[in-house]
Amino acid sequence: QVQVAESGGGMVQAGDSLTLSCIDSGPRFADHSMGWFRQRPGNEREGISCTTWNRKITYYATSVKGRFTISRDNAKSTLYLQMDSLQPNDTAMYYCAAVICGQRARPQLLYPESHQWGQGTLVAVSS
Repeated sequence: QVQVAESGGGMVQAGDSLTLSCIDSGPRFADHSMGWFRQRPGNEREGISCTTWNRKITYYATSVKGRFTISRDNAKSTLYLQMDSLQPNDTAMYYCAAVICGQRARPQLLYPESHQWGQGTLVAVSS
């Protein structure tokens, strides 16, 4: 059963900003590390950012570091991704999930065998 819903995507121009949201309807959002993934056209889905339940650890892939900021509101069971200085190469479907989050590696799904992806939200950046 899918329990996350992503939103906030859109069509923007290079240099613009967007903020993505992910609402988790499951009972344990506040206990989980959460992460953002994206799937660019013709590529596999990749983890790009994550944060631990207490926000003490965050990770950013090199491709987004310095431009994207992950945050969470545990009271609202919501994960955010502030995306600044968007580039055409950021064009992708964006997804969120409960993950294993460390400082030195891309996030990995916490429940890989049972995880069901949400519908995602599309970000399209034109030059």
